[in-house]
Amino acid sequence: MPTSKSRLESEKKTIKTMIKMYCNKFHKPIGDFCQDCLELFEYAGERLRYCQFGENKPTCEKCPVHCYKIEARENIRKVMRYAGPRMIYSHPVMGFRHLFKKLKKFENPD
Repeated sequence: MPTSKSRLESEKKTIKTMIKMYCNKFHKPIGDFCQDCLELFEYAGERLRYCQFGENKPTCEKCPVHCYKIEARENIRKVMRYAGPRMIYSHPVMGFRHLFKKLKKFENPD
């Protein structure tokens, strides 16, 4: 019986894909990521792991709490601006899922 992925696992996979696309285009890494992009991915994973909204997490753009440091926030914005529109072509299911989640209105559970 297949188990469904949690929303946070799905979000982590999406951010990994976005950072990988960005890194491949601009940094030409030998592996999956260059050192800077690997650090950004690990940082994003930590932020997801400790997100106060848990499984109800909105997209970062709609989140009322900005948990990223300023430098990391700017870096992730660059990644998302580049990779977001291109995901529809290279990873259509993931891209549309992210797009629909972005369009969904966030309701704070508090």
